[in-house]
Amino acid sequence: MNTTDQVLGTTSRPAINSPILSMWALFLGVALMMLGNGLQGTLLGVRSSIEEFDTVVIGVILAAYYAGFLLGSRFTMRALGKVGHVRVFAALASSASTAALVHAVFVNPPTWFVMRFITGFCMAGLYVVVESWLNDQATPETRGRTLSLYMVVTMGGVTGGQFLLNAADPAGFELFIVASVLVSMSLVPMALSESSAPPAIAVSPMSFRQLMSIVPTGVLTMFFSGFVAGALFAIAPVYGALIGMTTRQISTFLAAALVGSFVLQLPIGFVSDKVSRRGVMAVVAIIATVASFLGLSTGTGLAATGVMFVIGATSFPLYSLAIAYTNDWIEDHQRVGASGLLVMVNGVGAILGPLVSSTFMSLFSANAYWWSLVLPHAAISLYLLFRIVAKDPLPIEEQSEYQPVPARSSPLASAIGRIRPPKRPRR
Repeated sequence: MNTTDQVLGTTSRPAINSPILSMWALFLGVALMMLGNGLQGTLLGVRSSIEEFDTVVIGVILAAYYAGFLLGSRFTMRALGKVGHVRVFAALASSASTAALVHAVFVNPPTWFVMRFITGFCMAGLYVVVESWLNDQATPETRGRTLSLYMVVTMGGVTGGQFLLNAADPAGFELFIVASVLVSMSLVPMALSESSAPPAIAVSPMSFRQLMSIVPTGVLTMFFSGFVAGALFAIAPVYGALIGMTTRQISTFLAAALVGSFVLQLPIGFVSDKVSRRGVMAVVAIIATVASFLGLSTGTGLAATGVMFVIGATSFPLYSLAIAYTNDWIEDHQRVGASGLLVMVNGVGAILGPLVSSTFMSLFSANAYWWSLVLPHAAISLYLLFRIVAKDPLPIEEQSEYQPVPARSSPLASAIGRIRPPKRPRR
């Protein structure tokens, strides 16, 4: 037993080659957690519209989740070394479950703002616990498969949560209870897991100025990617309710974006490993811009769902592409520290997304929601095109290996995948 194991009171066990067999409890816990979180996020947008909260107020409430998310990961990284993974997970899951129930009891903006902040704080911490555990259990041979499976379980859980919106009337309290139960039940497989709790991960510090000087493209892409994700996830249910979509249509509308991201994550990543990654990012961003613009002329029918599918298929992969592109330029030992900064930048963008989108809708009309998706995608496209003209690309053979990473993941997610460090420093 090594010194770290003695401090944490754990023993290391050899990893099983199959990620499904060795980490089934972790993946099951993640699935339940994401089902509950996916349901609650959409439910709050719909219920806020039913309660006739002001559109800007709704944006502030829903942005609180991302503010809490920014702080939660930092707190959890410190707490893990003191009380262990299972206890931290139990405390955060219980708090998130309680917050879901409080929404049903006190239906007013101030309470919902606080509860949404707490939920974001807890979910960020839960991501850190799970991803640090997966990072420790994965072997060099299974890291790629582990991250891919984690991506499937995460996105599948969030997508399934959208359809749970149809299980009861959003105007009632039942769906809040369902969300609370699902998050609480995620504790069961985690508590019964036979996997040993991992040691704390040492993070090589990196300043924002240093990262920005090395890879500004990764930083700016991550910021606008967060902006889009925040607006899309938080405000899409509000937009759907305002234009008269039914509950089933709203759940399908949001699920289409998630399914799109799932379908094209790996194909886009595969292409980005074979050609200039920056060029792939530019093409993806341009398609997302065009799709968002087309959304302005859609209504409540199949066309809107199709547009959301394309936006999800092109917009969400930008998160993973930004991480992969950043890893192309930095040293291997810097990747967790750099990823922590990227998550922070993404979180700032995610906070601004709902605020700007809801303000647009309040000042103009519900259809202005699409402009909050057009403008950030256009900004990514134009900046990437400028960089392609101004700077030479990294040689293909020096690019890192793309790995799909779920949006709203912690800095540790990028450490799960295999990364090839660059052979020589470039800008």
